Amino acid sequence: MSSYIDLKFINDLSGRLEQFKKKTDYLYNFRCPHCGDSKKSKSKARAYFYRKKNDMFFKCHNCGLGQNLANFIKFIDPNLYSQYVLERYKNSAPATPTPKFDFKPTKFKDQTILDDLKSISDLPEDHPARLYCSKRKIPEKYFNILYFADKFGALVNKVKPNTYTNKNEHPRLIIPFYDPTGKFFAFQGRAFGNEQPKYLTIKLDESKQKIYGLERVNFQEHIYIVEGPVDSLFIKNCVAAAGADLNLKNKIPSEQITYIFDNEPRNGEIVKRMYDVIEKDFNIVIWPDHMQLKDVNDMILSGLTISEIKDIISKNTFSKLEALTKLNYWKKV
Repeated sequence: MSSYIDLKFINDLSGRLEQFKKKTDYLYNFRCPHCGDSKKSKSKARAYFYRKKNDMFFKCHNCGLGQNLANFIKFIDPNLYSQYVLERYKNSAPATPTPKFDFKPTKFKDQTILDDLKSISDLPEDHPARLYCSKRKIPEKYFNILYFADKFGALVNKVKPNTYTNKNEHPRLIIPFYDPTGKFFAFQGRAFGNEQPKYLTIKLDESKQKIYGLERVNFQEHIYIVEGPVDSLFIKNCVAAAGADLNLKNKIPSEQITYIFDNEPRNGEIVKRMYDVIEKDFNIVIWPDHMQLKDVNDMILSGLTISEIKDIISKNTFSKLEALTKLNYWKKV
């Protein structure tokens, strides 16, 4: 009953909260009314309502503030707070003390890391990193969530001392990873030139899988999973596995997910993972023979539109026995 009442009042508040959207049944995202959220980007929303046991709570990953729903409502509208308390506790004993949080109202170390960097959208038009993103045809609406580090090794060692031992310092594109609640837990450095490795991902929380785009995905809609973070920016409701072995079988119905692997039929590791995905009954894209391009970004660069790519994906999505038959024909290893 308490959850029902909490959701009822969250619904009443939704019209007053900027960029309010429902992520899952008990997870809501919006811009924080306490701190005003990101000052650099009006499109960022780092505040959340989430459920803990049978109660809803508020948490902002920008300012670090966490509080129960009652105190949040009291901050927004004291009159609505009175109604909430009356309805929430009219048939129960006096309210119990607010549950203790694991959160600390201090600024996250990880957020400080990004604050020290400039987003691509904040760089001059002729900056090499911005020109690189434009050359790759990355949609400009995502420039504010991509960053530039002129000394990648120094950035890595600031987070994890003595991790980066390569003495050849160089700049990289920084791609932040957030969990579904908007908490920053990893970042990937993508080389602009021939530096190796081309991609290097640093995890701040080793317990989390390296999945990019979780903060943007709608878990109630069909989800696409690609390999690279940049590829995921071209497809609606798409995340990137970034080399992780995803374990989604018991979390999301298999028919609600489509895997899109890179078009590399001679790559034994990719082929092995494709067989695994089919065995778990997920949908999978098996690229047609005439497709010679490696990934979604390459297809965009070749001149294909997003609509044309989605059409190719739709016409070449298979599952179960049909997918297995197609994969056996497609692979070259």
